[in-house]
Amino acid sequence: MDAEHTAHPLAAEGTSATDWYVDDRCNNCDVARQLAPTLIGEVDGRSRILRQPRDEAEERQLHAAAFACHSRSIRHPARRLDTSLDPFPQPLDDTDDTVHLCGHNSPQTAAANSYLVRRPSGTQMMVDTPRWSEELASRYEALGPVTDVLLTHQDHAAHGRRYADRFGARLWIHEGDLAAAPDADRVLRGTDTAEIADGVLAHPLPGHTRGSVLYVVDERYCFSGDSFYWSRSTGDIEVADSVTWYSIEELAASLARTVDRLRFEWLLPGHGDRKRLHAARMDRRMRQLAARVGELEPRPIDFTAVRW
Repeated sequence: MDAEHTAHPLAAEGTSATDWYVDDRCNNCDVARQLAPTLIGEVDGRSRILRQPRDEAEERQLHAAAFACHSRSIRHPARRLDTSLDPFPQPLDDTDDTVHLCGHNSPQTAAANSYLVRRPSGTQMMVDTPRWSEELASRYEALGPVTDVLLTHQDHAAHGRRYADRFGARLWIHEGDLAAAPDADRVLRGTDTAEIADGVLAHPLPGHTRGSVLYVVDERYCFSGDSFYWSRSTGDIEVADSVTWYSIEELAASLARTVDRLRFEWLLPGHGDRKRLHAARMDRRMRQLAARVGELEPRPIDFTAVRW
């Protein structure tokens, strides 16, 4: 263990030298809190261990959070992570193994979540990318051959070409963000919805970046990139308007143009929490979001203002 990170600056009060802790590299990305929400919370703008795991199930949750953490900040002073408790790729829940969370988030993609989507043919698509690792690539491929790597926008493009080449897959990106993947195999253009595979729709959604895209699979799963996410603090779908690099007005226009064509149950963002609702309830929430975003005005970039 690195000597400079042996202290427990973000551990809960009263913890001992044998307790799990979050080290000082944490930058409040929220990934760990999504995976272990009763064990890890936000305190003073950072993640912190709220309490130690009480049973095997909670120990597994904490390991999942640790293996996903892009900065490897969730640590135990007396032992290394148990690799047998690395759950990734991890199904969304016990009732649905169509989509797997890749885990192992990358510092080169701003700690974004990434996903594997299994198709009826037995193949898979990867949406955005985890950190690069040959061992991880083999692990993901064990679920089935990966035919396409779908990039939602430029911030998440860092490992796209490498994974696509490893899988022999097509790499997708929108022309608005093409500079981040100039050797992409498939380039989405304009703002029209495109069916890129059976049951897979790409909805260009300029706003967060010029080339942001939503991918909706089987009218059930929406991979929203950084365009919108589920906020635990507000209990609703939100946009990160304080981290909108291109234009909040363009995002409002994109949502207004697209909302009538969206139908899904699972909201699966790059940043922020995941959520499943009945499609009709999700539709109402999306329409309300479009109306709210239409009233927003540009604001300075401020990561601390995001309501996770």
